[in-house]
Amino acid sequence: MLRERSTPNISEFLSYLASHPEAENKLPALAELSRELGVGVAALREQLEVARALGLVEVKPRTGMRRKPYSFSPAVQQSLDYAIAMNKDHFTKFADLRQHIEIAYWHEAVGSLISEDHDHLQELVARAWEKLRGNPVEIPHPEHRELHLTIYHRLENPFVTGLLQSYWDAYEAVGLNFFTDYNYLTQVWTYHQQMVDSICKNDVDAGYKALSEHTDLIHQLLSSSK
Repeated sequence: MLRERSTPNISEFLSYLASHPEAENKLPALAELSRELGVGVAALREQLEVARALGLVEVKPRTGMRRKPYSFSPAVQQSLDYAIAMNKDHFTKFADLRQHIEIAYWHEAVGSLISEDHDHLQELVARAWEKLRGNPVEIPHPEHRELHLTIYHRLENPFVTGLLQSYWDAYEAVGLNFFTDYNYLTQVWTYHQQMVDSICKNDVDAGYKALSEHTDLIHQLLSSSK
């Protein structure tokens, strides 16, 4: 078990957020927090802006401030957006990380799913095929994102789910939800069909094989988009 540090390496405001469960309902005004924490209002306001950027707190005009449920994704997204702005190849490297995460957690994630998740995955696949076979053809990107995140959503690990969510946000930011072709899409959703069928049949290893082969397709997409 990890021992608590006597002086956490975080700001006074973040330390208060982390140690006060009632902060989920409402936080005191900055003037009150300033007196309680012994920190100037100006410094607290700067710390609050950092907390907002990290997705840890929300501020609304009528309801005031409150702590949000913890999510790793906003912090990752801030850094990832900056990295991609510097060099678009950073997305390729992050996509490789995402691929390894999904493969590593596949068995645990699939084992945690329940029957209603199976039903939802089947609905997503059916909806995607309807779009692909429709006239005009539609890109089933929302279904693509939701299918992958649904498979991993019952993992009790906010860092894994936060990284996966950030991948899809970046995927959309670089425009890959628009740049594709019909042959690529049919290959992707054929693999998705195999993955979901395997999950529903409790054939986890067959689904793992389909996932492993399917994730290699992202490299084809990235190459064709350059």
